[in-house]
Amino acid sequence: MLKKGSKLYSILTGSCPKCQNESMYLDKNPLHIDKVLKMHENCSHCGLKYQIEPSFFYGAMYVSYGLNVGVGIAAFIIAFVIFGSSLKVAFIAIIASLILLFPFILRLSRNIYINMFVSYDPKINLK
Repeated sequence: MLKKGSKLYSILTGSCPKCQNESMYLDKNPLHIDKVLKMHENCSHCGLKYQIEPSFFYGAMYVSYGLNVGVGIAAFIIAFVIFGSSLKVAFIAIIASLILLFPFILRLSRNIYINMFVSYDPKINLK
């Protein structure tokens, strides 16, 4: 399912979307909040510049918004519909899930956004 060359591989692993050989991030652990957005400037393997243009990753905010809406809806359905809790508890579940998943959604939105513009190039790995 997750094999090199697929967009899903690059999105879920946070690897370079062009060669998929190294992580785009200086620290692979998204739970280190102070380093969650720190990225390499270029891929050391293929030379892809991650910041394609100035303020490139501001567009990832739109992806992040969509992911956060999805997480909020999922938290509401789990809390209110499946567990049958009150609206107040469901609201607390939404807020808690958004706070806990913040660093993961932040990185995932960046990964998705850069993969919209850069595709995998198998020729790079043949060098």
